[in-house]
Amino acid sequence: MASRAGVHATTVYRRWGSIAELLADVATSRFSGDIVVPDTGTLRSDLERYASDLAKDLCDPDTLALVRATIGTGGEQGAAACRGERQQQLEAILEREQARGRERPTLERTTDAILAPLYYRAVFTNEPLTSGWAYDLVSHLLSDENGAATAPDSASDSLLAD
Repeated sequence: MASRAGVHATTVYRRWGSIAELLADVATSRFSGDIVVPDTGTLRSDLERYASDLAKDLCDPDTLALVRATIGTGGEQGAAACRGERQQQLEAILEREQARGRERPTLERTTDAILAPLYYRAVFTNEPLTSGWAYDLVSHLLSDENGAATAPDSASDSLLAD
């Protein structure tokens, strides 16, 4: 990389210190603003479009290679670089829904229901990331929020904490 930039390798390491730091900066830059936060007028449509766009992005071989390398070399710093902008985008969608005066799931629940499965499937499996599957993630999230699923009780919460 240093030779492609026309500098000595020490220049690169002086700026970033490690490959993990370099990849985290590349990921942060790459994922900033690459997906437009939709505003369709409904939470369901906003989340479906967002999840579908993210699925398409994660299908791009260059994007997937960057995500895998950043997480693989950077640990938590790399993971934060890959998810930070994505969570801010989701938060904007959820805040807009709240401003409309409607109930909305929490950011944590939305991240667990949409981002986590998309990233898991992209990084760790060969299963396809289709728009239909992304829409199903949204349907499960919103049906859970409407009482279709039961919340874990405090006994199971304490088991997880142990």
